[in-house]
Amino acid sequence: MAKFSPKTIEKHIRRKHPGCPDFAVAFFIAEITKKDWKDASIGKAVGITMQTTLRHSMTDYDQMLLVGMDREEARRRVQPKINAMIASWKKRTT
Repeated sequence: MAKFSPKTIEKHIRRKHPGCPDFAVAFFIAEITKKDWKDASIGKAVGITMQTTLRHSMTDYDQMLLVGMDREEARRRVQPKINAMIASWKKRTT
């Protein structure tokens, strides 16, 4: 099982996602350090955490599920928004 240190996680996020807001970096660090990541690289742990957090907090995904939409269809519909948010974080802010 892999457990990543807050410093290692922050270094990875700042290098790969320099436009990620400080509050989001802090949130992701807290979420990632809560878990043991079996057979996962730090990149995979960060990616899964970003995807999950954005899906549930920044899209209508949960509302879609509540009205009976299929999970795969709901994910398909919100994925472009998630991809756009993560892509924007890959660019350094000025």
